[in-house]
Amino acid sequence: MAYALPSGHSRLNVPEGWARTDLPGGNGATFTDKLNTIRIEVRPARAAPTVTTVLADVAAQNRTAAGFAGLAVSTVTRSAAAVVLARYQVNSPVDPVTNRYVKDDVERYEFFRAGSLALITLITLSAPHGSDNVDPWRRVTESFRWR
Repeated sequence: MAYALPSGHSRLNVPEGWARTDLPGGNGATFTDKLNTIRIEVRPARAAPTVTTVLADVAAQNRTAAGFAGLAVSTVTRSAAAVVLARYQVNSPVDPVTNRYVKDDVERYEFFRAGSLALITLITLSAPHGSDNVDPWRRVTESFRWR
């Protein structure tokens, strides 16, 4: 299913039937199915992200996140452009029934164009650390297009 940001900056394909929640201010949306989440957000940027700037930003944003570990940042190529990819793990929220959490894998892709930074944050909540989400996450990030 194609999703276009309300701002008109970009679009991407998300799995059919996933629940959508718009972000405040119309900057993007979160799509969820069971415990899997895809989040896309557009925010202004003064310059293109680099491995160094994303490393610092992700570390600062997650400094107090439970279980934050394994931060690795690199540049990868997707259909829309070369992008900066941050991979890391965090603990899921504690399940109120079992009082347990799982280690979540997170991939954050930063696409840049003409002063706008689009963040596609893909979070796997349902599978333990190390689950195989390479193909579905690649399909979503390959579908990203600037408008």
